[in-house]
Amino acid sequence: MTLTPADSGSPPPEPTPRPPTVAENEWGRVDAAGDVFVRTAEGGERQVGSWQVGEPDQALAFFGRKYDDLAVQVDLLEQRLGSGAAAPDETASGVRKLREALVEPHAIGDFVALSLRLHAIEAQIAERRAERRAERAQALDEARSRKEAIATEAETVAEGDDWRSGADRLRALLDEWKTLPRLDRASDDVLWRRFSSARTHYTRRRKTHFAEVAERREQAKSVKEEILAEAEALADSTEWASTARRYRELMSGGKAAGAAPKPADDAMWRRFRAAQDTFFTARSADLSKRDNEQQTNLEAKQALLAEAEALLPVTDWKAARETLRSIHERWEAAGHVPRDAMRTVEGRLRRVEDAVRDAEQNEWRRTNPEARARAEDTVAQLRSSIAELEAQAAAAREKDEPRKLEQAEDALAARRSWLEQAERALDEFRS
Repeated sequence: MTLTPADSGSPPPEPTPRPPTVAENEWGRVDAAGDVFVRTAEGGERQVGSWQVGEPDQALAFFGRKYDDLAVQVDLLEQRLGSGAAAPDETASGVRKLREALVEPHAIGDFVALSLRLHAIEAQIAERRAERRAERAQALDEARSRKEAIATEAETVAEGDDWRSGADRLRALLDEWKTLPRLDRASDDVLWRRFSSARTHYTRRRKTHFAEVAERREQAKSVKEEILAEAEALADSTEWASTARRYRELMSGGKAAGAAPKPADDAMWRRFRAAQDTFFTARSADLSKRDNEQQTNLEAKQALLAEAEALLPVTDWKAARETLRSIHERWEAAGHVPRDAMRTVEGRLRRVEDAVRDAEQNEWRRTNPEARARAEDTVAQLRSSIAELEAQAAAAREKDEPRKLEQAEDALAARRSWLEQAERALDEFRS
């Protein structure tokens, strides 16, 4: 059993007297023994170290600088959090470390103020975290909307027929998808399956399309090879009209066949053009030669026209007919004239032919005894008919029969007109 001084009846020991303070400031002091104390928030003090060498004021300065180091760390936390250079979690980790350092710090200073500043920082961290949660929630909402839009657009592209721009657009949508934050697993997986399925569907349809295009181009190549073979075979033809027409048909057939694979298509087109140019160059040379010949022929026919038109007016149709026969023989021998002059020269010769023919027919009609007899008979019949009609009109006038009189006078007018024409025809035979 241990006895205290009271139990043993001995007087309590005198308390050890504290060494006097030799240096102090608002936040701490140094005593004569070299012990350094910091004042606590509760009104007491706590030893933070000892100082055995140097002046007591240097001890206060030394432990004050340690406090300043802690304050600087608080400053940095405030600045980095306020500027956004440090994330809230990173700043919270710094606060925890400082809290641990402030449990029994070996420094002198206003630790209450530091603690309050740390409380303020923690409040700011909570605000930043709340803001970040709100921003993250908003970002996720925006990402969800954007991913839904991407999936919808991809499905639209997948059903379209834009085989070039569509592939580029799907690649751009994939690149954008990769930049967006992930959603909750279920939502993200559903949207990704929609997007991925659309891309797969489009890729399959695109491959099918280009396979069909390749097949059509091979078929077009086969058709164009046949066209090319015929075009090259026709290059030396001198059947200008029919061959030119055939080249136009071959050209249309090549266009209708569609495109072949590009290198082969370009090569076949160059060969087709070369064959076509060979033919049309030869045709142009021949036509140029023919134009010169036809121009010479035109000059010859114009001289024959001058000779023929000199027969007008026709006075001796027999002599004119003989001269015209000679002109016809030389006309045929002269050959073709330019197409644009053909109608003019043919028309001028035809007018001379018509004039000679009219002169011959007029002479025949004038000297034909049968025609003269018919004309005389017609005149006699008309005169007899007029006499009868005049008698009928006179009788109707005497009997006052206006209707019969009108009919007789109408008939008389017609017969007299006919008689006038018949007499002129008869006069032609008498001239």
